[in-house]
Formats: sequence, C-alpha cells, structure tokens
Amino acid sequence: MIMLTTMAIPATSMAESGSDDPSSPASSSVQGRAGAGSEADAPVSLLPLFAWLTPSFPVGAYAYSHTLEWAVEAGDIRDEESLGTFLGDLLALGFGRSDAILAAHAHRAAAVGDETALAEVNALAVALAPSAELRLETCQQGRSFLDAVRAAWPAPGLDAAAAALVGEVAYPVAVGLAAGVHGLPLAPTLEAFLLATVQNLVSAAVRLAPIGQTAGTRVVARLAPGVRALALEIPTLTLDDLGSATFRADLGSFRHETQYTRLFRS
Repeated sequence: MIMLTTMAIPATSMAESGSDDPSSPASSSVQGRAGAGSEADAPVSLLPLFAWLTPSFPVGAYAYSHTLEWAVEAGDIRDEESLGTFLGDLLALGFGRSDAILAAHAHRAAAVGDETALAEVNALAVALAPSAELRLETCQQGRSFLDAVRAAWPAPGLDAAAAALVGEVAYPVAVGLAAGVHGLPLAPTLEAFLLATVQNLVSAAVRLAPIGQTAGTRVVARLAPGVRALALEIPTLTLDDLGSATFRADLGSFRHETQYTRLFRS
C-alpha cells in the first residue's frame, strides 16, 4: 500500500514564491516531489511468493513425499524428533541446499534475460535428480508451476524465459525463473522456497501418521532458523558447490518404487 504524507507549507513562503497558484512552476515542483518517490520507494510486493508457494497452488506437491514414505516404512522416521532430524539433513545436506542453489542461479539468469544460462541451469537440475521417481517429482511440479504462473501471473519477459526451457523443467528452476522475471528479491524468494519445501514434507509426514499436526508445526518452527541461515548462505555459492550427502534417502527413492503400500509417487 502506498501512503502519501501531506506536508504543511507556510502561507508566507507560498506568497513569497508565488506558488499559491497551482499552475505555477514552484507549485508543480512541490507536488511532483510529494508524489514522486512514493512509488519508487515502495517495497516490492511479495504477494506472488505467498500465492505461488502455498499448498493451493496447482503444482501437485501433495502427491510427493521425497522418500519420506519409504523412511516411515523403514522406521527411520518414528516420531517428531526423528522427523526433524531427517528433514534437517535433507535441508542442509541434501536436495534442499542444492535446489536453493539452482533456484538462485535461475533467478539471476531470468532477471537479466540470459536465456542460455537459464537453459543450462535447468539441464543441470534435471540431470542431478538421483532417481526416476525424484526426477518425476521435480519435473512434474516444475512444468505445472511454470504453466500456472504464465496463465495467472503474466510479466514482461516471462514467456520468452519459459520458451528457453524445452521439455522437462526442474521445480527450483521454475520458481527462480518466475521470481526473477517478476523482480522479486532473491533473499525472500529463497526463504519462502525453502520453508515451503519443509512445510510440504511435514504435511506428507502428518498424512503418513507418525506425528500429528501440532508436532508437525513444532518441526517447522524448529527448522525455521536453519532455513533462514541457508537462505543467507546460498547467494554466495556457485554451481560448483552443488552436491549432497543424503545417500540413505536417495537409495530410499529407489526402494520406494517397489514398496508394497504407497500413498505418494516418491
């Protein structure tokens, strides 16, 4: 919301300058200064992030658990404590960190209209998926996210940037692209993206029944400082810093393919 502050100008000052006439140059200058700067100084609205990274945005995130379903079956996630530890590792040592790096690079490329760099980051993101299930997870959500943003949140350069990504689109790249084109700052984009990732996984864990909703809320709160710290670190990292060390979770994505009972696609 833009708020304009009315300034009281002494009558003697106006009389001396002849600015009591609204059409005079002095009067126009005062009015120009009062109106100018308000829009220019107004902060960029973060409303698109609130809309894009909520469960109601049509990306199909509810269908994926990113190996949590296997971890529950295997007994790695048994309660609130083990869930927090598992998600903390995924965030700091696994796909959370890597996805944030990819999102940051896509954001920078899209912000300056570098479609070649954008396509290269996307190709790398797709190639780094450790299994077929996790590749489907990121690519189905990425394409759905990009299609939804183009349909409902148009912006100059969005279609051109999207056209640079032919075929599969990794989810973090799609988010970074949209935020960059819309001029959203990188720092809050990373925070929102990482927190939404945590919330989606906690939601999956609640549906898998090892914890309840209150415990899930505590897990999100427990991981929030880690989200903040990681979001601050990511802008300093390059694509050479990509990598993960969550081997058991990655292997779990292979084992999930043959799991007897499944609620999720990963």
